[in-house]
Amino acid sequence: MDIKHLQYFIEVVHANSFSRAADNLYITQPTISKMIKNFEEEVGVPLFERSRKQLTLTDAGKLIFEQATLINRAYHNLEIELDNLLGLKKGHIRIGLPPIFNAHLFLKIVSSFHEKYPGITFQLMEQGSKKIEEAVEKNLLDVGIVVLPTQTEIFEHVSLKEENFRVILHKSHPFAAKKEIELEELANESFITYNRDFVLNDRILHACQSVGFMPNIISECSQRSFIEDMVSWKLGIALIPESICQNLNHRIKAVKVINPSIEWKLGIIWSKHHYLSFATKEWLSFTKEKLKEEKTI
Repeated sequence: MDIKHLQYFIEVVHANSFSRAADNLYITQPTISKMIKNFEEEVGVPLFERSRKQLTLTDAGKLIFEQATLINRAYHNLEIELDNLLGLKKGHIRIGLPPIFNAHLFLKIVSSFHEKYPGITFQLMEQGSKKIEEAVEKNLLDVGIVVLPTQTEIFEHVSLKEENFRVILHKSHPFAAKKEIELEELANESFITYNRDFVLNDRILHACQSVGFMPNIISECSQRSFIEDMVSWKLGIALIPESICQNLNHRIKAVKVINPSIEWKLGIIWSKHHYLSFATKEWLSFTKEKLKEEKTI
């Protein structure tokens, strides 16, 4: 038995599927199936009940999963401690990012940090805020950038930026010449929104409901560029943060939304309950200082 057996087993349990676990681990399904079968032969008991459509842990599987989780956590902490001993000459930071924000400031900070600590690497994962919070809570990410407010009983956080939303629409749209649009004027429009993993989706729905209408949503998407493309082909309108309206397709216009304006606040979160590597702690400290400097400019 080695740590890979345990880690692959844990991933199958989390994914509740051999195929999804294989995708998450970037290996083939036959590879993970064979490894789990070998693991079962080694421990001498079946770990999953396979007669049903949904994978179910056997009693032995539940016991091994509980202990495997503890062992994997201890192994991860050992790697972290070794990174600490190396004095930031090596390290790895896992960061969750929303795919719909202007990353200029974030990348500026990361670039400065990399110049100071070139041996520390970064893993960047694009997800909506809900998925990022879930991943940070499960210790699958070290830190994440999410829409505030967050769950303060679970996460620490520092504010990153605050801005309003604009409506984007095709330049031929009757509203394209306006300087401002009241939100209720959009009641009869076709909306292209973010999918349900995005807190912004909830924010937009709540704002529309507050002025008396439910938006007619014709499509949900997770990719900002695809949303913009759909608007440029006159498929509908969308609400996006104003900072990413600077380099829009020439066929799209961005107009300020009022009564109410829709705003978002972004923050960096990390878990109150998981051990943070020295590299992650140093990056957080470095980032906080850089954010203070930005505010004084």
